[in-house]
Amino acid sequence: MQKTSDISDQLHPNVQYLEPIYNGYGAKIDFFGVIHTIKCFEDNSLVREVLDTDGQGGVLVVDAGGSRRCAMLGDQLAAKAVKNNWSGIVIYGLIRDSEMINKMSIGVRALGTHPLKSIKKGVGEQSLSLSFSGVNFVPGDYLYADQDGVIIVKELV
Repeated sequence: MQKTSDISDQLHPNVQYLEPIYNGYGAKIDFFGVIHTIKCFEDNSLVREVLDTDGQGGVLVVDAGGSRRCAMLGDQLAAKAVKNNWSGIVIYGLIRDSEMINKMSIGVRALGTHPLKSIKKGVGEQSLSLSFSGVNFVPGDYLYADQDGVIIVKELV
């Protein structure tokens, strides 16, 4: 995988940069893949459903509305992501079980941690364009993440 700084140099101004407010979790520091999207608020039912499918090396982007009241991902869902070939997960929200997730072969970016799990009412939408933290996430675009940050481009680099 090319470094985000190299991609930035090569493709700027056609690169979007996620605001540097996210913490990194998981044993994979560098990850990339095709973007898949979910929008849900304090209900991670759809996150579970999508991570239960073959990710084919993709990155799941979850717009949880920036909620800081509960976690949208824990060690059980992260284990599903690893098992089902997801490269990474970006959550505009929180996670839990970070100690366990940090030992797993997955890259995760989230706003922080919280011990409370989300509700499960089956509410949410998937495969739609999302906009948060200075970036438009379009299904089918590419996300690259490393120690320097997270970027989005329309083409595979």
